[in-house]
Amino acid sequence: MIRAYEANDHEEVMEIWLFSNLQVHNFIPAKYWKDNFTEVSRIMEIASVYVWEEAGHILGFVGSMELMVMGLFVDEKARGRGIGKALLDYLKTKQEELTLAAYEKNPRAVHFYMREGFKVQSEQVDSGTNEKEILLVWKADTM
Repeated sequence: MIRAYEANDHEEVMEIWLFSNLQVHNFIPAKYWKDNFTEVSRIMEIASVYVWEEAGHILGFVGSMELMVMGLFVDEKARGRGIGKALLDYLKTKQEELTLAAYEKNPRAVHFYMREGFKVQSEQVDSGTNEKEILLVWKADTM
């Protein structure tokens, strides 16, 4: 079930955030993710966040600020079940346009977003990691 993030979800959400980043973005030193944990934790409290919950456990979440998707993460044990797509589709019902950045070295994510209707807008280097990012944009079909 998808629902709005609540304060008591914080620990599970941040655990998914950290372990997913360490696993999926293993081309970035673990220290980067650990050093940013507190800042992301703070941002989580002011972003629009929606979680996928089953049997009282958070299995994934999507967060955004205005039109920018800040992150989409699914617990390792729940990947491949359509949770990420469902969360993204839910976010699309709330906006007519979304943008996001995905690391070029994470082709699975780039392919996922393109399959879900995002188009490449540009490329840039993330100043925090010095890794190349692909900026993607999605616009609702207005026809």
